[in-house]
Amino acid sequence: MPGLTACDTGERPLIDVPDPDPPWQPTEEQQAFLDQLQEDTFRFFHQTTRPDNGMVPDRYPDPPFASIAAVGFGLSSWIIGVERGYVSREEAAEITRNTIRFFWEAPQGAETGGTAGYRGFFYHFLDMETGTRYRTNELSTIDSALLLAGMLTSQQYFDRNDPVENEIRALTDSIYTRMDWQWMYSRSDPPLISMGWHPESGHIEHDWRGYDEGMILYILALAAPVHTVPPEAWEKWTETYEWDTFYGYEYVNYSPLFVHQYSHMFVDFRGIQDAYMRERGIDYFENSRRATLAQREYAIDNPHKWVGYGEHVWGLTACDGPGYVRLTADDGTEREYLAYSARGASATYVNDDGTIAPTAAGGSVPFAPRETVEALHHMYRNFGDAIYGEFGFLDSFNFTYARDAGLDEDLWVNDQYLGIDQGPILIQIENFRTGLIWSLMRDNDHIRRGLRRAGFSGGWLDR
Repeated sequence: MPGLTACDTGERPLIDVPDPDPPWQPTEEQQAFLDQLQEDTFRFFHQTTRPDNGMVPDRYPDPPFASIAAVGFGLSSWIIGVERGYVSREEAAEITRNTIRFFWEAPQGAETGGTAGYRGFFYHFLDMETGTRYRTNELSTIDSALLLAGMLTSQQYFDRNDPVENEIRALTDSIYTRMDWQWMYSRSDPPLISMGWHPESGHIEHDWRGYDEGMILYILALAAPVHTVPPEAWEKWTETYEWDTFYGYEYVNYSPLFVHQYSHMFVDFRGIQDAYMRERGIDYFENSRRATLAQREYAIDNPHKWVGYGEHVWGLTACDGPGYVRLTADDGTEREYLAYSARGASATYVNDDGTIAPTAAGGSVPFAPRETVEALHHMYRNFGDAIYGEFGFLDSFNFTYARDAGLDEDLWVNDQYLGIDQGPILIQIENFRTGLIWSLMRDNDHIRRGLRRAGFSGGWLDR
């Protein structure tokens, strides 16, 4: 609903944003496509995860290290695999237990090498074989939170009274209890939380402020069984939001779409509000819907005239790109192309070099089903031979670079699958179709406690 405006002051009830009448549903062809896309995407986790320690490669087929956020997404993916009949419950439970047991038993300490983490948190990237710190990357608060979110979905799903499933539940609580959130306070502005820590130099100077993927981090920190952060951390965080209008949509702005997706993979924000959203009369789900549709409008307008952009080819988020190069087009326009970068478009900033990432639309399917499914299906039908492979959509592609660089092909394609791309596609399509991960986490005591301490109320949380 472009052009919605909020009053300046006062609390208001949730804006009723009616669904289409009747609600939009994929066609039979689109349903079959979603079936295929989910199964192919799940296969990434099934075939690339190490079964002994649960390590999921950051990227494939060149897996230099594991990403702990991808491990968290993988844990939730096993649940979808069971429910969709891709794997047995027993197989999924065993690899889930192996993963969580590894993270519980992996060495923790302040040494610069040979450990997986410290103070209950884990390094962003781990060696695929040993599961210990890869080179000199940071102890990451957000990636540890996404890993924990995946563990909590497993704790909620594997509820049988047998040795494997009992261990999943018990070790998840043990890992959560060990995390020292207070030690991770911002050095300059507690109780905001630092982005991480290096054994060589200490805490990272930057902390989590402003609307971004850190929402799930604060919910988990507020709910922590011990070392809990106070509710003012959430209040401080929301004070740094940027509410603005972009392409006719008024919302809390931030540019890459992944920041509007990651927390929503695990928490159903429909109909629940904190103080900030009560004041604006929407919820965070509606906020992500507006961010998604605003970015689509930006692509349709295409102010920088990138080749291929339009109503069915859009989606800017963190992804690989052609590389740090400058090229001059036939019309004399000089273009700058980036390697891995947090691409995005909002009133906050625009970072756009013509590189489209299918996970941008895939991770937003629940927010704008028609627009996202039509885009994914269009990209599959028209460019699938180039951008779709054994594990679904490859990371990214760029038409303009192919033209400017004089490539033989019509488009440049990154030949890698990224674990943090695959998870949002699989999980968010499932949330749209069945609400599976949302329904599990609505019943998780930790999630409910964290939301209440952040000031959320309404909807399912009050029931």
